Amino acid sequence: MTPVFLDLDGTLTDPKPGITRSIVHALEALGHDAPDPDSLAWAIGPALVDTFAQLGVADPQAALGHYRARYAHVGLFENRVYEGIPEALTDLRDAGHRLFIATAKPHAYARRITAHFGLAPFFEAEFGPELDGTRNDKGALLAHARAVLRLGDVPALMVGDRKHDHRAARATGMAALAVRWGYGDDSEHALADGVCDTPFGLAEAVRTLTARGCGA
Repeated sequence: MTPVFLDLDGTLTDPKPGITRSIVHALEALGHDAPDPDSLAWAIGPALVDTFAQLGVADPQAALGHYRARYAHVGLFENRVYEGIPEALTDLRDAGHRLFIATAKPHAYARRITAHFGLAPFFEAEFGPELDGTRNDKGALLAHARAVLRLGDVPALMVGDRKHDHRAARATGMAALAVRWGYGDDSEHALADGVCDTPFGLAEAVRTLTARGCGA
């Protein structure tokens, strides 16, 4: 069956409180006026060094250090699994799909989150950037994952809520399934091969795409 790569933030879990509060913490630590955390939903998904640059921080790496000082101990767990995700992963696994994480979050953090929330057993492997920023680009991350897994030309599917997921899938010859419960909007979803409205429909959406020959 089709290998299925799933994004973490905004796809499997809602990480908004932990991410946005940690961004505010970093900005304040550097003496910046921090926005309301609720205004930072756009920052969920892209690499954080790019987010801090967009926020006008002169030294994004310094901001990242302050962010991680809070996130690694508190923000990781200011998070929740979307309702219906465990059932969807069960259905996908039972259908024979190989399941993998492919996230912009460093894998050192992603693995703690999936273990804490009981999601780790669903996944054969979890891929994310290194803490030093290696493979922050999601296309490079997916290419690395395919190489590590020795998938060769085997078609695969990327599931995610943001344009970065869909562009990365296209760049690596994979099909893309957008999800509407995360932090992307319909303009971003237009880049994908299909769109899923709720976690309860995820397994069926994957079945529909693969039946059409997308990713299979």
